[in-house]
Amino acid sequence: MQIWVDADACPRPAKDVLFRVAERAHVTVTLVANQYLKTPPSRYVKALQVPAGFDVADNEIVARLEPGDLVITADIPLADEIISKGGAALNPRGTLYSKENIKDHLQRRDMLDELRGSGMVSGGPDTYGNKEVQRFSNALDRYVTKNANIG
Repeated sequence: MQIWVDADACPRPAKDVLFRVAERAHVTVTLVANQYLKTPPSRYVKALQVPAGFDVADNEIVARLEPGDLVITADIPLADEIISKGGAALNPRGTLYSKENIKDHLQRRDMLDELRGSGMVSGGPDTYGNKEVQRFSNALDRYVTKNANIG
């Protein structure tokens, strides 16, 4: 299992959690972004810079994904592609997307986009604080413990 990170929009505290998990579980974590990313010195943490452009990082992740890999992303359409390719997707806020729930998440996303477009709803997600970091850390630990060949 490898962990891919849609890193352009991934909060720094979530990346820090990922770096610790990579070392502890000996799992490769690759951050994919269209800008340079500084990573800690580690044989398990890598950064892949892709050209700028719409969905370039997403497309690179999908192209490199192997069944059983985990992708960290808040991008629900990307999560849908990952799941259909046999991977798993975890939101930096701790929501694990699955075959069973991804269509509901897509419908909710589309509905909110429509409401924002019509001016009925404004704003984005709540701030990313300690509660969200803890929820993400717990979900990531559960997933890695269950799916990685540790040891």
